[in-house]
Amino acid sequence: MTDPLQNELPPSSERTLDQNEVARFAAIADEWWDPNGKFRPLHALNPARLTFVRDQICTHFDLDSRDLKPFEGLKIIDIGCGGGLLCEPLSRLGAAVTGIDPAEDSINAARAHAEAQGLKIGYRADRVENLVADGERFDAVLALEVVEHVPDVPAFLGVAADLVRPGGLMLLSTINRTLKSYALAIVGAEFILRWLPVGTHRWDRFVTPAELSDACSQADLQEVSRKGLVFDPLEGSWRLSSDTDVNYLMSASRPG
Repeated sequence: MTDPLQNELPPSSERTLDQNEVARFAAIADEWWDPNGKFRPLHALNPARLTFVRDQICTHFDLDSRDLKPFEGLKIIDIGCGGGLLCEPLSRLGAAVTGIDPAEDSINAARAHAEAQGLKIGYRADRVENLVADGERFDAVLALEVVEHVPDVPAFLGVAADLVRPGGLMLLSTINRTLKSYALAIVGAEFILRWLPVGTHRWDRFVTPAELSDACSQADLQEVSRKGLVFDPLEGSWRLSSDTDVNYLMSASRPG
């Protein structure tokens, strides 16, 4: 799949996006909302991820998570939104949500699903660089399950952080680069359990918490919190944990 926006961007933008990754996800875009399809792991992860996102945003902006729409008045963007699995619940929590993804097929799937649910979400087949150039700023910027798919994490965060307004929050999730993550996230999830298509992840692109925190610092963001995500085989669900050996989440704030 050719990115029609590529020619508008400087060559350095190739460090923040892998066109092969875009094409691979675009090819299965019609399965985004199938809970038993190729995106089944993301559907399973979503409740735990959303708990972290909700709690971090509510704490940071002094909001009451018990409110029906605690995010009312906040502008939130989800980078690499795919089919909108995070955008829709964020919209239901009251936020004005923008979702961007370079794969137009994924954006079309997200837009169609949101319209069917009666949700107003600003979906754009676009790249972070273009929003930064337009002067866009948000209270909270999300990039969940994204940084392990980009060629240069510090370069990507250096651009994405410009979307965070002073006093705003960045929320990230990714996979640690450990032997345990290779065994579970690649060998187990892709080759044995077949939770993911083979080739979904590259172990050399996994990011340690220290590396991610350092990349945030380089982008003038200060780490606030980190949590692990672990799978409970007995319950068949994911939960937040102090164990960051494989999956983990991080929040970081912009001063001001």
